[in-house]
Amino acid sequence: MTDRIAALLKAHPVLDGHNDLPWALREKAAYDLDALDIAISQPTLHTDIPRLRAGGVGAQFFSVYSPSSMTGSDAVTATLEQIDCVYRIIDRYPDTFAFTRTAADVAEVTAAGRIAALLGAEGGHSIDSSLGTLRMLRKLGVAYMTLTHNQNTPWADSATDAPVNNGLNDFGREVVREMNRIGMLVDISHVSPDTMRDALATSVAPVIFSHSSCRGLCDHVRDAPDDVLLSLKENDGVIMITFVPAFVSQECADHRAAGEIERARLGLTPGTVHVEGGSTDNPDALAAFAAWEVANPTPVATLNQVADHVEYARDLIGARHLGLGGDYDGVDTLPDGLEDVSTYPALIGELARRGWSDADLAGLTSGNILRVLAKAEEIADPGFGR
Repeated sequence: MTDRIAALLKAHPVLDGHNDLPWALREKAAYDLDALDIAISQPTLHTDIPRLRAGGVGAQFFSVYSPSSMTGSDAVTATLEQIDCVYRIIDRYPDTFAFTRTAADVAEVTAAGRIAALLGAEGGHSIDSSLGTLRMLRKLGVAYMTLTHNQNTPWADSATDAPVNNGLNDFGREVVREMNRIGMLVDISHVSPDTMRDALATSVAPVIFSHSSCRGLCDHVRDAPDDVLLSLKENDGVIMITFVPAFVSQECADHRAAGEIERARLGLTPGTVHVEGGSTDNPDALAAFAAWEVANPTPVATLNQVADHVEYARDLIGARHLGLGGDYDGVDTLPDGLEDVSTYPALIGELARRGWSDADLAGLTSGNILRVLAKAEEIADPGFGR
């Protein structure tokens, strides 16, 4: 079995849909690539070059993220800084990484034994409601944009905020159409179910979930409902199953929900909202919440639960519509067996033991998302420089 998985990943390496390494480098080292040299093991990160190689990762969507607590030009600036970080990583490690914009670029780079680096903007607030900014992000190589992060944009509702537009408003639909025109994938992770439905109804190109799992197995707002997955199948899109414990384990989801209730009782900032520069919450309330966490330890998610989500989606909409989006370096904890980017072979091996064919596994690792990327390019306006 080990030889089979190694051969499969050599021929069809993983193209992961979401990795927050750039933000982790900002938070941990102020983008100092000497301080956190990913050419060597970095135990404070989930991602480094040795573990990417061990994990059979041949291509990576790096998230160029700004927290949704940032607004206006601050969000745009932070997104540009994240793009700059990825460019600097590629420049620093040219024998490992190559910048890619298209499916053909990815195929060429992986065939040469390097890791294809792609960009995904996490949160529509990063364009500050400007189609011109959206177009410039695409010119810089951003291949997908998540329509929201944890808070609404003026034109799209988030899964973790109170609804305002009941999905997309007219400008939100214009954003989706413009993304189609410029060949940028529409990412509906993080958005409300109504926004998911509106985006799927508007887009003429395949749509993706860059890092979500299945609400039919885990009742969390960040996961995809069955009816949306069925529409995704009709759209010929892809859901890239994520490894976030609260999105794959009902026990973890329930624990997180209980924690949010306790945070609200103590008057603390919601745990799902990142505050730039650190917490401004009352220290006594933070200490009280820390005591609650000790008394209520977090359950542990497992690799098998992630495999269950992959299989659930396959049984509902078919293997053609699946990918992987681990969310490494974007979460504090991960399932047992999927602790870092070196562990993809363990997940692929588990699915192989469950009877998956090499063809279906090859689609899961990279073939399906490459098909979607190529289709978006085909639909895009050929006059828009790519």
